[in-house]
Amino acid sequence: MAERKQIITTGTACQNRKARFHYTIVETLEAGIVLEGSEVKSLRMGAANISEAYATEKDGELYLNNALITSLGNSGHFKHIEGRARKLLLHKKEMNKLLGMIARKGYTVVPLEIYFNDRGLAKVRLGVAVGKNAADKRETEKKREWNKEKQRILNYKNR
Repeated sequence: MAERKQIITTGTACQNRKARFHYTIVETLEAGIVLEGSEVKSLRMGAANISEAYATEKDGELYLNNALITSLGNSGHFKHIEGRARKLLLHKKEMNKLLGMIARKGYTVVPLEIYFNDRGLAKVRLGVAVGKNAADKRETEKKREWNKEKQRILNYKNR
């Protein structure tokens, strides 16, 4: 018997777990995303990867590039193009603020997660980010290791 995957109705469909390691997130905001029907179905099955994705401006609008939403075998003839640019939906004020920030040198927009809200709509949490250098990454790694060690010590003392 074929194994069935759990369908996501609300909550996280996919995350960019490396984004906070490679970038310092300055600001986050929520945006809608224009999807086709088979893409929504794939997202609900958790068949997406946004680790290499980024957002760019084209004709005054923001697009999500390199987001890989794989097409499922049961989509029939309604299959979508997996790596296409997907339009992001933002209020005009948010768009202008975001475009002003990324016009500065060193800033980029990366997706942190794609999730379904309480109404069942697909949303993207975007982060305005500045790239970290090697020393910052080592510092992040040290903090993470120290927090793990601290937790081990506390768990050992509480026995």
